[in-house]
Amino acid sequence: MNQPVRFALKDRPLRRDVGRLGALLGRILRELAPPGVYETVETARLAARRRRKSDPVAGAELEATLGSLSPAIALEVVRAFSAYFGVVNMAEQVHRLRRRIDYRRAGAAQPGSLRASALELARRGTTLEEVQAALASLVVEPVFTAHPTESVRRTLLKKDQRLARALVARFHEDALDPVALATLDQAVALEIASAWQTEEQLPDRPTVAEEVEHVLFHLADVLYRVVPAVHEELERALELAYGQPVRVERPVLRFASWVGGDMDGNPNVGAPTMRATLARHLELALARYGDELRGLHEHLSQSTTRVGVDDAVLARVEDYAARLPDDFARIPTRYAGMPYRQLLWLMEARLERKRRGEEGGYGLPNEFRADLELVERSLASNAGSLSGLALVRRALWRVDVFGFHLAALDVRQDAEVHRRVVGTLLGAADFASRAPSERVARIAEALRGEHAPRHAASDEESVRTLEVFRALAEARERYGDRALGPYIVSMAQGPDDALAVLLLARAGGCVDESGHVPLDVAPLFETVDDLEAGPDVLRALCQDPSYSEHLVARGGRQVVMLGYSDSNKDGGIAASRVALVDAQERLVATAADLGLALTLFHGRGGSISRGGSKPRAGILATPPGALGGHARSTEQGEIIGGKYGLRGIATRTLELSVGALLERSAGGDPARPATNEQRAIARTISSASRTAYRALVHDDPDFIALFEGMTPIDVIERLEIGSRPARRRSMCGVGDLRAIPWVFAWTQCRAVLPGWFGVGTGLSAAIDAHGLDTMRRALDQWPFLAMLVSDVEMVLAKSDLHIAARYSELAGTAGARLFPVVRAEHERSVAAVLELVRSNELLERDPTLQRSIRLRNPYVDPMSFVQIDLLERWRAGGREDRDLERVLVQTVRGIARGLRNTG
Repeated sequence: MNQPVRFALKDRPLRRDVGRLGALLGRILRELAPPGVYETVETARLAARRRRKSDPVAGAELEATLGSLSPAIALEVVRAFSAYFGVVNMAEQVHRLRRRIDYRRAGAAQPGSLRASALELARRGTTLEEVQAALASLVVEPVFTAHPTESVRRTLLKKDQRLARALVARFHEDALDPVALATLDQAVALEIASAWQTEEQLPDRPTVAEEVEHVLFHLADVLYRVVPAVHEELERALELAYGQPVRVERPVLRFASWVGGDMDGNPNVGAPTMRATLARHLELALARYGDELRGLHEHLSQSTTRVGVDDAVLARVEDYAARLPDDFARIPTRYAGMPYRQLLWLMEARLERKRRGEEGGYGLPNEFRADLELVERSLASNAGSLSGLALVRRALWRVDVFGFHLAALDVRQDAEVHRRVVGTLLGAADFASRAPSERVARIAEALRGEHAPRHAASDEESVRTLEVFRALAEARERYGDRALGPYIVSMAQGPDDALAVLLLARAGGCVDESGHVPLDVAPLFETVDDLEAGPDVLRALCQDPSYSEHLVARGGRQVVMLGYSDSNKDGGIAASRVALVDAQERLVATAADLGLALTLFHGRGGSISRGGSKPRAGILATPPGALGGHARSTEQGEIIGGKYGLRGIATRTLELSVGALLERSAGGDPARPATNEQRAIARTISSASRTAYRALVHDDPDFIALFEGMTPIDVIERLEIGSRPARRRSMCGVGDLRAIPWVFAWTQCRAVLPGWFGVGTGLSAAIDAHGLDTMRRALDQWPFLAMLVSDVEMVLAKSDLHIAARYSELAGTAGARLFPVVRAEHERSVAAVLELVRSNELLERDPTLQRSIRLRNPYVDPMSFVQIDLLERWRAGGREDRDLERVLVQTVRGIARGLRNTG
């Protein structure tokens, strides 16, 4: 069981915060919770802690305390433990901000920071010219996706921000007077107490529009504010490392979103949501720029009687006065002789006209930017360096990153849908079932104009599909190319799946002035077999004349998306990771042979099981040549809030990625290809682990019964927190279950099986075949293997097979037969990892994470025991009891909050 939780000296403030917030929450429970709830929570909490210390009777006491609670009391008890994790999570995030400040005060470069990366580049001997050359094309591009495991009300997100600000203000409590401290404590209590009295669960499944607002909160309220700070810190870091001022000429950040454009398995997404989403993005971008201009207006009060102003600014004011006479007439007369304020007033008028769709509004963002540039140049040449120039440059950073769209809208659809619609247009009802080579030949003929589509899109699916391409054509005209990301084809298997997009786009009128399809087509390779076939698909596409012409029109760049989730579900985490690294190496080599610029888009999820490694580690472990200066990956679920919910954390998140990418790009990629010995090790691990994984998950006839009995998948599939269903293609079984609820369910029962099952067998086989010393040498020298083992070690530490055993009892005979198999592989995996890393216990090398898990586990346990009890009762009643179901939903939320992992 657990060892004592120890706090290093640097983490003592975190311990104080956790203690203070926990005590405050206890007071709130005593005052606001129904009678008896606080006492039940305290009894369970103390029993759970004793159980973790191997008290032989504590487990029985815990179950007795929590068993057979009424639904009303059970709901409050679970909410109490969930609220505890809400404040602990916040305390940990705020402590990360505190540690960042501590490094700054000490004049030290925090590991992973931009300063640390710049110093590392200088130490290597990378010249500033080489760094600037890399910055000319460097891009870090987080892609936010809708995720059916989290739906947090905007109200609660705002409360979190206010709570964080109050906790940060307490950093210097020794310098605050008692009244100030009391005021801050009142602010903290206000947010926690009002959150307790706020219903967390939305009454209905969220609409796509509501999911859009959730993502826009992070884009417009957090990232909009921190983007200039990241670029300014990059300039300061390089100046510190190289001893001379550095100007970063172009943004290294941009953002994209799937929300409103991800049609894969979601009938609620289509052309209407794409139009509405982009319109909402525009509306919010214009609102933020309006705020920006009003802020500049407050500061740029320069008078021509006191300082010079460029003639270009004066001329632009005169021009706008003639074009917008009514708006010019509304400028207060007191602003005469203040040309900056006059111009800013008229720029805001143009933004408002853009919002209303009126004549005189800005067209594309470059027009708005041009006006800001006039002000920037004028300030730079007229003594404005201390009187507003930095503010204007921040506005320019924002326009360069966010345009009029905030985040580019990616579009995604299942390849199977395209096959059916192409069949309809070509008059071939059996098109989807034809051999892939036949589909390629038929589409190629149609693209060349031979046997072009002759059949109208009369069925609903075809009409919807072609309307999507019409909407994309309109979006390009209205918002510009930057507003649209790639068109992603999920479950892509062959070249026909990419060619189909060109055919459908042409049929839907999505072509540019030259007749080319103005979209990047990105096949998404998801299973292990499809990842292996990816390079052959790429080569076949380049051999097709129509697609080759398309690539030329797209600047010779091909986007390929790599699926971490389904490949893991297909073959287990080790086989998935090996297939992914192999696919990247082969795709890079194939693209080089073909003369293509390749962008690899990583479909990572929040959990380790779905590729959610630490961002810096993930970039540094990428194979040589696979980055190309562009790090594009998805951000999903609770990870969005965890990484981008607070400004300081968002800044740190972006710095970690930008710094790592710069280290991999400036002066040449320092990463080395895997050696033959390392590749042989990977093959051994992959083969043995995949065999063990598939024997249980895909081949054992009782596995479905184990999964459906042991995990709360039946609750998860009823969660009203995502706009799309949990299953794809209206089928049944593990194979068709979306990877997100698959991982989510295993996390809930504390087994976290997708994150480690098969790894013990794979590592043991590799140790036997190659020797322990060879394996340890590979672990030390090969970042890929080091990250795999580190990720698995973390998942093993988060798993709890003692509690998982209780869940397995819910699966009856399937649980009795198969859980020993699960337990044995878990023990094998723990033993192999510890042997490789030379440790006596998991996470010995990462005491911060080890402490966090040990701190949390005793408080997650009571929610698990409540969930087990309620699952038994709910299922025994035919899953009809809505009161029990409501509490079960709360247990799912609470356990996810406690473990900080969903899917």
